[in-house]
Amino acid sequence: MIMKQVFVILSVVIAGMIIVGCATTKPAATTTAPGTKYTEDLSVWRPKAEPVATPTNTAGTQTDGRKPTAYVEPKYAVNKKLDNILDSIDYYNVKRNFIDGFTIQVYSGLKREDALNAKKQIAESMPDLESDVQYSQPNFRVKVGKYFSRIDAQKDYTQIKKLFPTAIVIPDKVAIN
Repeated sequence: MIMKQVFVILSVVIAGMIIVGCATTKPAATTTAPGTKYTEDLSVWRPKAEPVATPTNTAGTQTDGRKPTAYVEPKYAVNKKLDNILDSIDYYNVKRNFIDGFTIQVYSGLKREDALNAKKQIAESMPDLESDVQYSQPNFRVKVGKYFSRIDAQKDYTQIKKLFPTAIVIPDKVAIN
C-alpha cells in the first residue's frame, strides 16, 4: 500500500517537472486585432545543422578509418555435436506414436448405460466427431475429438457445451498416423 502511494506521488512530481520543463521562456505572442494576419518568427527554435566532413576512402580502409578484418574459422564449433543430437531427437520423434494433445470429456460416471447414451447423443447431434467410451475403474468416460491444441478444441467445445453442460477440455494423448 505504501509503495503504491510512493509511486503515485513520484508520478505526480515527474509529471509536474515535465510540464514546467516544457513551458516557454519567451513571452507569449501578442494578440492582434480581428481581421489582421497573425505572424510569428520561429526561426530561433529551428535546429542548426553543422556540415559534416565526408571521409575520403583510402586503399585498404573503410570509410570510418577501420581496416577490414580477415575471416577467421571458429575453433570450437559445435555443429557436428549438435547434428548428432538433432538426429537422435528426430529418431525419437519418428518412433513416437502419440503426442500430447487435448480431447473433450463429455461424461464421467459409474453407469455404463449413461455413458453409452451420451455417446449415442453425440453421434446423432454431431456425426462428424468421433466419440469414444473408455473404462478406467470404477468410472466410464466418454471423450469426443482429438485436437493438437486447446484452441482447436474450443470450437467444438462450445457446441458440445450446449448439449452437455458438464463437458470439459482435458489433456490427452493423440495418436499420430
